[in-house]
Amino acid sequence: MSTTFTAALTEKLSGKNKREGRKLSYPVVLLILAGALVLLSALRAVTGAEDLTSSGQWSGALGAAVPIGLAGLGGLWAERSGIVNIGLEGMMMLGTFCAGAVGWQYGPWAAAAAGIVGGALGGLIHAIATVTFNVDHIISGVAINILSLGVTQYLAKLWFGAAGSAAQQAGGNDKQSPVMANMPDFSIPGLSDWLHSIEKHHWFLVSDLAGILDGLVSDVSWLTIVAALLFVGTFFVLWRSAFGLRLRSCGESPVAAESLGVNVYTYKYAAVVVSGALAGLGGAFLAIGTHMYSDGQTGGRGYIGLATMIFGNWRPGGVAMGAGLFGFMDSLQLRSGGPTVHALLLLVAVLLVGLALWRLKGSKVKAAVVSGVVAVLLFLWYALTKTVPLEFVDATPYVATLLVLSLSATRLRPPKADGKPYRKGQGK
Repeated sequence: MSTTFTAALTEKLSGKNKREGRKLSYPVVLLILAGALVLLSALRAVTGAEDLTSSGQWSGALGAAVPIGLAGLGGLWAERSGIVNIGLEGMMMLGTFCAGAVGWQYGPWAAAAAGIVGGALGGLIHAIATVTFNVDHIISGVAINILSLGVTQYLAKLWFGAAGSAAQQAGGNDKQSPVMANMPDFSIPGLSDWLHSIEKHHWFLVSDLAGILDGLVSDVSWLTIVAALLFVGTFFVLWRSAFGLRLRSCGESPVAAESLGVNVYTYKYAAVVVSGALAGLGGAFLAIGTHMYSDGQTGGRGYIGLATMIFGNWRPGGVAMGAGLFGFMDSLQLRSGGPTVHALLLLVAVLLVGLALWRLKGSKVKAAVVSGVVAVLLFLWYALTKTVPLEFVDATPYVATLLVLSLSATRLRPPKADGKPYRKGQGK
């Protein structure tokens, strides 16, 4: 891409950059993180919910955040090119199935590669439907979710549950694949033990920070490192390269991009296939983590990944923060986190009081009253109970999804041409 061409595309997108508003600087982000740590430390000290900052909780949160984050990152790639990808859940299903089908024979790394291929195939189908045949993006995505569910269940019966087959003899059945080998993980020598020893003292703030860091550096899967690198790579590819500039121009103004020589169809195809591949890797992560494919394994994480993309305002950093939040909530299910969720009721109540005061300051009386009433109800719930039902704990990731999206809706700014039909040459 020539300098003139790049400058022209940049000028076309300049209006969009202004509308996105001021970005958070690194000092502000660090200040927000420090404030969140102080809040969690204070909440642990007041409520006695030690699991809030325990290494086990945060290790589980990291593992739960990876597949959600990869799905959200996949959605970001597609929607930055102008294609809405509701089919992330189905692409994750394809990833889990392909990982299970290959992994029990060839190991976890082959399973990860197979998951990428399976998800990319789903992305390719979505691209053919939406880009070439101009099918409504939502309809195509829903169809892929339904199709993926049926295909994986049918092939599981055919490949894993067939009488006398090698897979059945190795332990497979209609609902799951045979067990695959374990994915290697690592811990930073010395650091993990030192952090764990500090965590056990339960010192305010210091032990809390040690517990969180211990959970993030102990028994970390190598696929987690790959996922982190994919987030960094996505930022540099989409925001620091000519390829990314062209791709994002397709999501903002495909007519303008075409007028400057961009092959819009090619970039949309590339973005949606990459989107499917990332979602498929997220599905493979689930299968590798449990050492097998099993029916219903994704559990709606593709939809939550889509929510993280929206919450993150179509930016990799925002997707990572959203995935961390929902991963934390998801981890509570694994640790029977009734007391922890009970403590979080108090935190949410306090935050809603702050939000009510902020709304009142902005003369938004109705919104302030609603926030205040909900805060009072949550405080009463916390004060009159000792824990929350396990059924509510299971629902917390989805409740958090709805709550966060409702609170962040006013600042969202999707790509301008996201989901809009486009035909080659329509600007002429």
